[in-house]
Amino acid sequence: MKEISPLPLPVARSLARLGQAMSLARRRRHLSQQDLAQRIGTTVNTVRRLEAGYPGTALVHLARAMQVFGELAQLDQLLDTPQDTMGLVLMDAQLPQRVRKPRSTPESGAF
Repeated sequence: MKEISPLPLPVARSLARLGQAMSLARRRRHLSQQDLAQRIGTTVNTVRRLEAGYPGTALVHLARAMQVFGELAQLDQLLDTPQDTMGLVLMDAQLPQRVRKPRSTPESGAF
């Protein structure tokens, strides 16, 4: 059996904050855990795990809950590539220093 490495503390904290935010969003909408479970097509136990920040909860349940809360667009913005500063910096570092036109040779058919 594959041994799972321990969850890094910043990841665990982020999952806990996400779970707390989901619980707050659910309660603000006056939904019980049972109501949310029915709307996202899962069990109350899964909703409890989501709200507890359990790392093994399937991403599909998070996405469905975000849809119920009307916040699915927030999920789409998580790794918005035009706003990915580190990715853009890495891409820019790979740009060539000079750009030269290719030489035309008689064999290539160029004039």
